[in-house]
Amino acid sequence: MSLETPAAPSAAPLPVLETEQDILARAKQATARRKRNIWLLRLAIVVVWLGSWELTATYWIDPFFYSKPSKIWERLVEWFSTGTDFGSIWYQILVTVEEAALGFVIGAIFGVVFGVILGRSAYLAQVLAPFIKAANALPRIVLAALFVIWFGLGLSSKVATVVVLVFFAVFFNAFTGAREVDRNLIDNARILGATRGQVLKSIVLPSATSWILSSLHVAFGFALIGAVVGEYTGAKAGMGFLIANAQGTFDTAGVYAGMLIITVVALLAEWGISTLEGRLLRWRPPSASEAAIKAV
Repeated sequence: MSLETPAAPSAAPLPVLETEQDILARAKQATARRKRNIWLLRLAIVVVWLGSWELTATYWIDPFFYSKPSKIWERLVEWFSTGTDFGSIWYQILVTVEEAALGFVIGAIFGVVFGVILGRSAYLAQVLAPFIKAANALPRIVLAALFVIWFGLGLSSKVATVVVLVFFAVFFNAFTGAREVDRNLIDNARILGATRGQVLKSIVLPSATSWILSSLHVAFGFALIGAVVGEYTGAKAGMGFLIANAQGTFDTAGVYAGMLIITVVALLAEWGISTLEGRLLRWRPPSASEAAIKAV
């Protein structure tokens, strides 16, 4: 019989509990990794697209009609270094941005005012509904041509075109936002003695703000389109004027270069509107879709 005592079984290691800081750090790393992968994928898409375009225009299609990225880059370098045939490229951009910004502000203000008024007045909405629908159905290009005849080739005709485009984009959202206000909130405010002005200021406008701000993203794109269409119809300066001149001289690279500059301006404006929207709606908890977009 052995006198050796059996060895005690080794104790199982205790699980390591993660702290809150560890969980947050891991979540931040995952978010940063996801953002990096998204941007790398975007960059890869752009590189593949431009590379395939360059190769195709070099070996298979006629670059005179389709141009290619290298020619567009040369045109951009020429415009920003030596200027265009009609002056500085910065002046052309400023003209288009001025027209778009003025028309955007005027159209947005009128769209919000009329949208909220008609949204809170069912009687006025029923009376004016056919006229608003008829005005919205008018072709904008025809209106741009008429504005050039009425107001000339200067700033006024371009601003008028932009106003028409922006107004309806903002109006319908403001109208819907004013009508979608919770009726119980309004009834409770009236019971507590709130006046019409107080209800409008404290309940209707804050409730419709998200609708109005969401329309501004689309509206500024329409503003740039209106400015460019107005300049394309007839102008003395601006990006639309440059694009029209490039088309008339068969400068395909100039057409693409002008489109690229307008796209960059639109993206910068979109960033500014998104920043403004985030500050004005800071009081509202973000939805699941908004949180996903911010993560990108």
